[in-house]
Amino acid sequence: MRAVIVTSERSAGELSVRDVAAPQAGPGEVVISIAAAGVNRADLLQRKGQYPSPPGWPEWPGLECSGIVAQVGKGVDDVHEGDAVCALVGGGAYADAIAVPADLTLPVPHGLDLIAAGGLMEAACTVWSNLATAAVAPGETLLVHGGAGGIGSFAIQIGKAMGLHVIATAGGPDRAQWCRDIGADVAVDYRSEDFVATAQAAGGADVILDVVGAGYLDRNLAALATGGRLVVIGLLQGATAPIDLGALMARRLRVIGTTLRARPHEERAAIVAAVGREVWPWIPSKVSPFLHAAVPLEDAARAHEMLANGEVWGKVVLTP
Repeated sequence: MRAVIVTSERSAGELSVRDVAAPQAGPGEVVISIAAAGVNRADLLQRKGQYPSPPGWPEWPGLECSGIVAQVGKGVDDVHEGDAVCALVGGGAYADAIAVPADLTLPVPHGLDLIAAGGLMEAACTVWSNLATAAVAPGETLLVHGGAGGIGSFAIQIGKAMGLHVIATAGGPDRAQWCRDIGADVAVDYRSEDFVATAQAAGGADVILDVVGAGYLDRNLAALATGGRLVVIGLLQGATAPIDLGALMARRLRVIGTTLRARPHEERAAIVAAVGREVWPWIPSKVSPFLHAAVPLEDAARAHEMLANGEVWGKVVLTP
């Protein structure tokens, strides 16, 4: 079968489609014939050698996919050959097929296109798990950075489905309007508007879902309501910044850092199961992946360039 391999050690490694051994389903696993694989910013880091696949997963990129079950391993009773599924994987989705523990799969939701479903699992699991970690409650205010991106667009929709007041930031008036169109109560063009003032005018954000990192730390803390929770899930503008512990203490703020890929299998499986119970019933009526483009596997570098340049609204997927 074919897979997209990083073929150089340069700062932005070259991508090349190569023939690799086809996977076999071990005990508790299924092999998925991949229809689409979501492209995520973590893949760009992996391409640079900064975020390798965890042990036990293929070395090539890809954190999520959709497809048809082609083989079922021993001990798997609830997934069958021919089923249309989505999967959350630790790596290796940039390929024709992948072996996945069956408990990291969910059925493709009714009414959702199989290709669009390739960009569903990583964002849905990331958003749901982090909002659960922050213990959000209906009626609270959620501030989402990067609202027009893959994670942000899911956060807006899932936040609204959970009964939250959602403020989103986006780069440019068109992107801000798109955030409003998909459900944000308020959308801020961060290039010309102050999201801190907007959040404070709403009484402060109870929860902030942040992909920016160090570059936004001070402003995020200022935007939080008393008792607010800042959940850091990305480091687009750095990993290190000074923090005013006095402000945290006086206003009872919490800063939470999480990742999804590095969690033990049992935790990832529990998240997948929770997403199946809680989020899947909202798809596609309340929550849906917005497919910006489906790009052939051979053009993975172009898909990466689109994501790196900020061209993508929602999700982009690779198709074998």
